[in-house]
Amino acid sequence: MKREKFGSRMGFILVSAGCAIGIGNVWKFPYMCGEFGGAAFILIYLAFLLIMGIPVMVCEFAVGRGSRRSVAVSFEKLEPCSTRWHVTKWIGVIGCYLLMMFYTTVGGWMMYYCYRSIKGEFVGATSDMVAAGFSDMLGNVPVMTFWTVLICIVGFAVCYFGIQKGIERVSKVMMSALLLIMVALAVHSVFLKGAGEGIRFYLVPDFAGMKEIGIGNVIFGAMSQAFFTLSIGIGAMLIFGSYIGRERSLTGEAVSITALDTFVALMAGFIIIPSCFAFGIEPGAGPSLIFITIPNIFAQMTGGRLWGALFFLFLTFAAFTTIVAVFENIISFAIDLLGWPRSKSVLVNVVLLIVLSMPCVLGFNVLAGFEPLGAGTNIMDLEDFIVSNNLLPLGSLGYVLFCTRRNGWGWENFLEEANAGEGIRFPRGLKGYVSYVLPLIIIVIYLKGYYDKFAGQGTMALVGWMAAAVLFLGFVLFCAGSKSLDT
Repeated sequence: MKREKFGSRMGFILVSAGCAIGIGNVWKFPYMCGEFGGAAFILIYLAFLLIMGIPVMVCEFAVGRGSRRSVAVSFEKLEPCSTRWHVTKWIGVIGCYLLMMFYTTVGGWMMYYCYRSIKGEFVGATSDMVAAGFSDMLGNVPVMTFWTVLICIVGFAVCYFGIQKGIERVSKVMMSALLLIMVALAVHSVFLKGAGEGIRFYLVPDFAGMKEIGIGNVIFGAMSQAFFTLSIGIGAMLIFGSYIGRERSLTGEAVSITALDTFVALMAGFIIIPSCFAFGIEPGAGPSLIFITIPNIFAQMTGGRLWGALFFLFLTFAAFTTIVAVFENIISFAIDLLGWPRSKSVLVNVVLLIVLSMPCVLGFNVLAGFEPLGAGTNIMDLEDFIVSNNLLPLGSLGYVLFCTRRNGWGWENFLEEANAGEGIRFPRGLKGYVSYVLPLIIIVIYLKGYYDKFAGQGTMALVGWMAAAVLFLGFVLFCAGSKSLDT
C-alpha cells in the first residue's frame, strides 16, 4: 500500500504543531505559570524545551521517517535481529487509545462551553452561577455524552479523507484561525484596566519570589511541563514523521514545531494572566481556571459574550487539532498491523473510541463513587495518570535509548536520518548527553512524578507505588536488553 504524504512542509509543521498544541498549552501552562511565579518559571521552562523536548522529538520523528510506519510496526522495521525493542510499541498503541479515552471528554467540554458562550449564558452570571453550571454539566450524562460523541464523529470524519484532503486541510484552517483569535484575545487582555501588574508578573522574573515558592519546586514544575507539552513518547508525533520526505532535516522541523507550540503557550498566558490581575482573580487557580475562573472574568468584562465565545472557540480548535492528530495514529495502527483500508479503520475506531470514552464520561456522575487513586480522584484522573505519569516518559525513554544504543537503531543510523536534507543539523557531539544525561533526566521526572502524586498517602502507600514505578521502568530497560524474547 502506497504511503500517504503531506502536500507541503507547512502542512506537516501545522499538523504536528496542532498535535503538540492542546490542553497542556492553553489550560495547564497558564495556571502553572501563575502557581510557580510567572516569568522565572517561563525562563526555566524554555531552557528545558531546548535541552530536553527538542532532542526527544527529533528521536521520535527519526524513527517515524526511517521506518515509514506508525509506532505499531516501526520498531520491527528498524531494530536489529534478536532484540526486543518491538515490545515497547505497546506503550504507543495503548497510550494513544488511553489518551483519547479522556481527551475527547475534555474536548467536548470545550465545544460545549463555546456553545454556551455564543448563547451568552455567562453574561451577567454570578460566580456561584458559573461554578454551579460546571457542576451541572459534569452531572448531566446526556449532555456529557452528546458532546463527547460529537467530537469523536467530527474528528474521525476529518481523518476519513486522509492526510492531504482531511487532516492537513482542516489543520491549516484551524491553526490559522487559532493563531489569529489568540492574538486578538491577547491584545484585548493586555489593554484591560489593571492588567499592568499581571504583565509585569508574566514578563519580569522575580527570583526572590521563586525562592519563597521553592527553587526545586519551580525547576521541576518547569521541567515537567516542558516534557509533557510536546505530546512526545506515545508515537503521536512519530506518525507524522512517517509521512514526510527527506528534503528537510528533522532538527529544523522540530525547532519550528516547538517554537510554534511555545508561542501558543505564551500567548495563552498573555490572554489569561493579565485578565486575572485586572479582575482580582488568582492566576494559579489550578484546573478550575478555564471552566470557572475565566467565565467569571468574561461575565464581568465589557463585550464578554464576544470575547468569551472567541476564547472557547480558540480552546476548541486547540483540543480538536490534537484529537485529530491522535485519531490518525489510531487509524494507522489497523492499517499497518492488520492491512485494513482507511475507511474500515475509521468506521471501527469511531465506534470503539465512543465506547471507550464512556467510563470517563460516567466517572463524573454515575461512577463518581469510584476513586481509583485515593479520595477525590475519578476515572479521568486514573487515565491521565497512566498516560502522563507513565506512558509519555517511559515511551520517550524508549525512543532515546533506541536511537543511541548499539543494540538498538544506533547513533549513526539516527544521525543519518535526522540530518538528511537541508536545515539545522543534529550535533554529533551530543552523543554522550543524549545517551546518558537525557535518559537520566527522563527517569528523574518519571520517579519524581510518582513521589509527588502519592507522598501524601502514607509511607506504605508511597513505597508500594514507587515499587510499581520501578517495575514499569524496569520493563523499558528490559526491552533495551540484547536478547530477544523469542530466543
